[in-house]
Amino acid sequence: MTIDQDLKDIAEQEEILHFDHFDLRSGWRLGKHLRDMAVERGLGVAIDVTLHSMPVFYAALPGSTPDNANWIRRKRNLVLRYFKSSYACGLQLKKQGKTVEDNGLSEADFAPHGGSFPINVRGTGCIGAVTVSGLPQREDHNMVVEALSALLGKDHDGLKLRAE
Repeated sequence: MTIDQDLKDIAEQEEILHFDHFDLRSGWRLGKHLRDMAVERGLGVAIDVTLHSMPVFYAALPGSTPDNANWIRRKRNLVLRYFKSSYACGLQLKKQGKTVEDNGLSEADFAPHGGSFPINVRGTGCIGAVTVSGLPQREDHNMVVEALSALLGKDHDGLKLRAE
């Protein structure tokens, strides 16, 4: 896949994966769904759902490390700064031959790597982020998109990023 194709596909995901309503119960349900997916697949990931600036759900599964919490924080910061998925931000920077530091941000606080996705509500916009860390970045991204698709009743096969 080309960067341009991935960026086009992610823009479509970001356009389609919007909630009509999202609250603390929704955040817990999303986090639990991701955790159930990870447990079923034996994945060593950490999962975070943050609403506004409030943590709603966090789980670290066997095989994850303390570094995953920091990756989550950094990827989530990027989403909450630009209201776009961290993977899209990273791909756009790569396409431009730039880094987050070229935009005046510190890599210590902002990670342009896949795995964090905006929680968007129709008529409101981005109200938080859902993040997975522990897999290769494209897989982190696809796992989040799969969970969002399931909760929103969208066709994940039509939305997921194609294999590299």
